[in-house]
Amino acid sequence: MDEDETELRNPFPSPPSHYQNYTAHNLKLLSLLREGAEPEGIDLSNVNQRAILSDQSDIPEWPLAQLEKPRVDWIIEEGHYTVFGDTWQIKESIPSLAELGGHQLYPSDPAVDRRPALLAILRSMLVTYSSLLGSLLEPPNTMSTASLQPEWQRYLEWITVLSQNLMGAANDLRPIQARVNLEMMMTRQLELRREETKRLHLKCDELEAKLAELKSSAAHTLSQGPEQMEEKAAVDNPTPVTTEDVAKWAEEIQ
Repeated sequence: MDEDETELRNPFPSPPSHYQNYTAHNLKLLSLLREGAEPEGIDLSNVNQRAILSDQSDIPEWPLAQLEKPRVDWIIEEGHYTVFGDTWQIKESIPSLAELGGHQLYPSDPAVDRRPALLAILRSMLVTYSSLLGSLLEPPNTMSTASLQPEWQRYLEWITVLSQNLMGAANDLRPIQARVNLEMMMTRQLELRREETKRLHLKCDELEAKLAELKSSAAHTLSQGPEQMEEKAAVDNPTPVTTEDVAKWAEEIQ
């Protein structure tokens, strides 16, 4: 038993040893046992499986009722279930300071405004801290008052209670903080996508304008005649001057 408990507490526990019992033969025996016990209305945990399955072979020593699926209705009724030695609640909830055994000074109902109570806690903490500093300056207890609790210790305990209340109230706001952070993150992502979409539209407009300009230039070129196109080609691409042309022009000048 101690080894099983140790195994359950491991960070990565092995599967329970009884998983090897879920064989095809054992599941068939369980089905036959259920059919034999159903007419009599007997619970499988209290039935004599050897008497009902007398015509079958390889009947295990352990009760076949262990192979039954967990009762989900029982889990819902109890509100929790156990996995690897840990108890998990079906409905997750953050326990309040009072449920954890603390001295809660603010209302538990989240619908009630907690600001007045938190302001009172803050004022009490400031006053208690000031009184704590004053008590530290007092002389030590005498022999007659040595058995009494020091005054500074009472102030310190009360400051601890007030601090727990402030921390508990802040922890109750964690879900609201998470929701606000998620909304801010999603809003920022939406803004970034809108900016990217705007840049894409601007780039598409530039490409469309460039294509329209090229289309207009091509249409204007095709509308011209062959002679105009040859003249334009000659102007755009003039014939290069060779060495023979230069020698010929020099002879004509002489």
